[in-house]
Amino acid sequence: MNLILTPKGLRVGIKTLPCTIGRQGLSTWKSEGDNTTPVGRHKIVGMLYRPDRIMKPTDWAVPIRKRDAWSDDPLDPDYNMMVNTPHEFSHERLFRSDAMYDLVIITNWNWPYAIKNRGSAIFIHAWKNRGVPTAGCIALSKGHLLWLATKIRYQTELIIPALSSSLQK
Repeated sequence: MNLILTPKGLRVGIKTLPCTIGRQGLSTWKSEGDNTTPVGRHKIVGMLYRPDRIMKPTDWAVPIRKRDAWSDDPLDPDYNMMVNTPHEFSHERLFRSDAMYDLVIITNWNWPYAIKNRGSAIFIHAWKNRGVPTAGCIALSKGHLLWLATKIRYQTELIIPALSSSLQK
């Protein structure tokens, strides 16, 4: 089953889940820090979860540990890869005080062989609040994210079409 971004949300089979995308809309040419969500066909390549907060959602989910982070620095040899803190390059901590990364679904955007400055990870994660845009990821309510985790498999496709000029940058 594919995941398809539509103007009404993320379609999963016959169900459409409300979601948010990057604050600058969609882009056919993503770059680091542009706050856009990249148009294209992306595969699901991983799932991370906080074992201190939620049950393991699938047999292929990997626990997030306190020192886990994701490199978002194009100068880092490990750009767009999971790293451990302390880390000398810019990174985003995965072990957060809020619930945004209690469950993270990882796509293959610019991974595993990252092109510098093409943008780091595009995740599917929990939103801060309904309607609040992301830095480029797709965000869902925590309940919908937990439900989605049970419906997808490794290599499920996330399809992000160029929806309209109002969403595309």
